[in-house]
Amino acid sequence: MSDYDKVWFVEEVSALSEPTLCGHKFARQASMARAGFTVPRFGCVPATAFDQVVGPLVGTTTDTDLDDMDRARALRLEVKNAGVPAQLRRLLEERFNAIAGPDGLVAVRACVVPIGNGDSAEEQLGEDSAADPFAGLSDSFLYVRRDEVADRVADCWASAFNPEAVLYRTHRGMDPFAARVAVGVQRMVLGVRSFVAFTRDPRDGADRCVIAAAYGIGEGVVQEKADVDHFFVDRHSSRIEAHVEPKTRALGLNPDRPQDGIVAIPIDSARAEGPVLEDAELRSLTALAMRIEEHFGAPQDIEGTFTADNEVHIVQARPIAAPATAEPRQAGPMNLWDNNNATESFPGVSCALTYSMGRELIQVGFTDLYRRMGVPADEIRRNGHRLRRMIGYLDGHIYYAIDNWYELHGMMRCFRPLFPTWEEAIGLSHRRPDRKQLNTLVRLLSLAEIAGRTAAHPRRVAGFLGWWHRRHNGLKVTEMSPSEAVAAYRSLWLEVSERWGITLINGLFLFAATWAVSSAIDRWLPTADRSVLNGMLSGGKVNQSALAVHSAVELATRAATQPALREELLSAEDVEDLWRRLIAGSHGTEFASALQEHVDRYGDRGIQDNKLEAITPRQAPWTVLHSIRAYLRQGQSVDEIVATGERIRAEAWQQLRQQCRNPVKRMVLRVLFDVQRMCLRVREDTRFCRSQLIGDLRAILFRLGEHLTAAGRLDHPRDVLDLTVDEVLGAYDGTTPSADLRGLAAVRAAERIRWIEADLKLPPRLETAADQPLTLALAEVPTHHHDSDGSGLLTGLASSAGTVRGRAMVVIEPTVTADDTRDRILVARETDPGWLFLMMSAKALVVERGTMLSHTAVTGRLLGIPTVVAVPGATTTIRDGDLVEVDGTRGTVRILDGAS
Repeated sequence: MSDYDKVWFVEEVSALSEPTLCGHKFARQASMARAGFTVPRFGCVPATAFDQVVGPLVGTTTDTDLDDMDRARALRLEVKNAGVPAQLRRLLEERFNAIAGPDGLVAVRACVVPIGNGDSAEEQLGEDSAADPFAGLSDSFLYVRRDEVADRVADCWASAFNPEAVLYRTHRGMDPFAARVAVGVQRMVLGVRSFVAFTRDPRDGADRCVIAAAYGIGEGVVQEKADVDHFFVDRHSSRIEAHVEPKTRALGLNPDRPQDGIVAIPIDSARAEGPVLEDAELRSLTALAMRIEEHFGAPQDIEGTFTADNEVHIVQARPIAAPATAEPRQAGPMNLWDNNNATESFPGVSCALTYSMGRELIQVGFTDLYRRMGVPADEIRRNGHRLRRMIGYLDGHIYYAIDNWYELHGMMRCFRPLFPTWEEAIGLSHRRPDRKQLNTLVRLLSLAEIAGRTAAHPRRVAGFLGWWHRRHNGLKVTEMSPSEAVAAYRSLWLEVSERWGITLINGLFLFAATWAVSSAIDRWLPTADRSVLNGMLSGGKVNQSALAVHSAVELATRAATQPALREELLSAEDVEDLWRRLIAGSHGTEFASALQEHVDRYGDRGIQDNKLEAITPRQAPWTVLHSIRAYLRQGQSVDEIVATGERIRAEAWQQLRQQCRNPVKRMVLRVLFDVQRMCLRVREDTRFCRSQLIGDLRAILFRLGEHLTAAGRLDHPRDVLDLTVDEVLGAYDGTTPSADLRGLAAVRAAERIRWIEADLKLPPRLETAADQPLTLALAEVPTHHHDSDGSGLLTGLASSAGTVRGRAMVVIEPTVTADDTRDRILVARETDPGWLFLMMSAKALVVERGTMLSHTAVTGRLLGIPTVVAVPGATTTIRDGDLVEVDGTRGTVRILDGAS
C-alpha cells in the first residue's frame, strides 16, 4: 500500500492505535490485540478520509433557512448519494480477503473521532472515550458481504448527522455539525453465544462483575431482542448469583439464507431452561474482564462472543458510563456512611439516648476486641478519635462511619484477608476500591493466626456467659437512689468494657469460617446448590433466642391442655387485664409462675429491643400473651420445631454426600459447617446478652428519669429518651453544661417527631461532604425511592430453601402481634432478634436488607421456612394483602395478584 492509499484505509497497529485518526473504539481494540487479547482482525477507514469527502459537503449546507434537523437530513442524503471515492472502493475490495477471507463476512462500524489534540473537552470528546462513552450515537452494520462494504461505509459517514447525534452534540454545547467519523471493517465472528460484561456493577459501582448473556449474536443482548441471563460474580470470592430466564428468542445468521442478514433464530428445547454460561465459563470470563480492566486502568463495559469451539472473542471495550441517576461527586473530602447492617440493631429513627448508648457500647466493645487481638495499646490510643466515631447520627438514623471501620479493623493484621467476607456479611454493596490485594502467604499466615485463637474460644465464651448471667441476675434497680443508680451504671459499664470484646471476637471467627466454607465450595463444588447446603447451619444446640421462643411455645402447649384457659387466651380482647388475672392465679398458680418465670428470663427480648425507647415485656409483660395466642393457634410443639431443624440439616448432609464424593473433602466441609454453626449459635447467645444489657441500662436510666421528674427537671421519666447518657448522668455529677434539661429534651423530642413523620427514605449508603456541617450535607442527599419495573418479580438473596404462596403482611413498624402474621408472608425492611415471635407464625420471610448471616436468614433456616433477604423495594412494591410466591431456593418473590 502506498502512502496515498493510507489516507483511505489503515491496518498498521500504530495507525489503528491513534484515537484522532481511527477513534477511541478502534484504538482500544488495537491496544487489546497488541496486548494479546483475542480480537477479530480489522482495518479502518480513518477520519482523514471523512474529512476529504464529507468535510466539503458540510460547508455547502449552510442555508440559514434550514433548521438543524433539516440541515442534518439534507447532509445525510447528500453523503449517501456521494458514496465513497473509487480509490477507497477498490481498496476495500482488495483488503476484504485479508480481513475476512474470500467467503467471509464483516462488521462495518462507525466511530466518532476527537476533533483535535488539544486539552479542551470538545477536542478530547469521542465515542468510547473515558470522558463520554456514549458520545457517538452512530451506526453499525453486521454480516456485510464484499460487494456491500463501500456502501455501508458511506452509510456510517452519513450517520454522523443522525438526529440523535446532532441533538446530543447540541446538548453538550458543541457545534452540532463538527463531527469526524472513522469506520472500522472487522471480520465477523460467527458467535453462538454472546455477552456484555461490566467489570463493576453499572448500577451502583459495586465490586462485582455483571454479565448479561444470550444465545446468538451480541445485538440480541444490547438491543434486548433475545432472552438474556444475568450473572453477578463477586470479584473476590468468585461467588455467582444467576438470574436465568427461559429462552425462546435470539438473533443470528440463517446459514441457508445469509443474504437475509440478522434474523430471529429458534432456541431448541434442550437449551431453553438452562443458563447460557456455565459457572466455570463465568469465572473464566470474569478473570478475562478483570485483565482487560487492568490493561486500561479503569472499569470496562466489554462485548464479546463465544464461537462454536468455545473460544472467546472480544469485539469491543469501553469505559463504563456513570449511572444516569448518579449525583455529581462534590469536590473535597467525603464521609462514607452505610447502614445496611446497622438497621438490624437500630431500625428507623432512634432517640438521642439510644444513639449515645450505642455509640459508647460500640466504642468500648471494639476497644476490648482490638486489645484482645493483640493491637498495641499506643495504636489503639492513637485511633481513639475513630473509635468514638464508629457510628453517626444522621437525621435520627444510625449509620456506620465506614471509613473508620476500615481503618480500625485494619489494625488487626489477621483480619485483612477477611475484608471481602466482612463486607458481604454486613451488606456493603460497594467495596473499598483502594484495599490492597494480599498474596497467598500473607493470607495463610493470617488465617493460621485466627485458627490458633479459635481453640480457646469456647472456653472464653462459657466464662463470658457465666459472668453475664451472674451480673444480670444480681442487678436490682427498682429502689435505687440517684447516686446508687449512677454508680450502678458506671460499675456495669466498667465491667462491660473489660469483657464485651469476646462477643465481637466471635464475629471475627464467624467471618473466617464463612470464608473457609465459601472457598471450599467454590473450589470443590462449583455447581452445588448453595441454598440446600445452607441447611447444614440448621439444627444443633439451641441458642438463647430460640429458647425464648421455645418457652412461649411451651406455655401455649400447656394452655392447650386446659380448655377454659385456651378459650380465654384466644378470645380475650383486653390482654393487659387478662395478664393481671392470670398472674393472680385465675387458672392456677403453676401457670402463673410459669408466665412470670418466662418474663423474668426473657423479658428483655422484644421488637427493636436494642433501642432504649422500645417497650419490652419487662415494661409491658402482658405483650407476651400475643405470642402465646399465636402459637396456641398454630398447635406446634417444641419437639416439632427442633425436629424441623434437624430434618433440614439431615437433608443438607445427604445433598452434600451426593455432590461431594471425596470423603476427605466431605468431612472437611462438615467440620467447617459445624464451626460456622457454633459461631452463629454463640452470636445469637451473646446478642441475647446484649438485649439483657440494654434492658438493664434502660431500667437504670429510666430510674434516673423518675428522680429527675420528681425533682422538677423533667416532665416525665421517658423524657430522658431525648437526652444523652452523659446529660442524664451529668445532671447528678455536675458535668452537664445545660441546666434546662426540660427545654433541651423538648427541642430534641420535637425534632425526633419531625423525622418520624417525614418518613425519610435515606439510602443505605451515602456520602456527605466532610467540609460541610452534616445537616447541610444531608440536605443534598436525595431520598431513596424504589421504582418497580412492573413485572411483579423481585429478586434477592436465597437464604432458606422452599417455596410457598400466601398473602403478604407488610410490616414497617413492628406494632403488629404474632397473631396478625399467622400464615402470612412477612415483608419488612429489616428485622432484629425481637421479631422472632412474629417470624415464628409466618409462612415465609422477605426483607429488604440482610445477608446470608443476618438474623433474618438465620431465623428462616431455624424455623425451616422459605426466606429471601436483600430484596430491594419489597415493602413498597408488595402491598399488604398481595398474593405472593416466595422461592427461598432461587431467591425470588413473585406478586401473583393485587391486594385483596
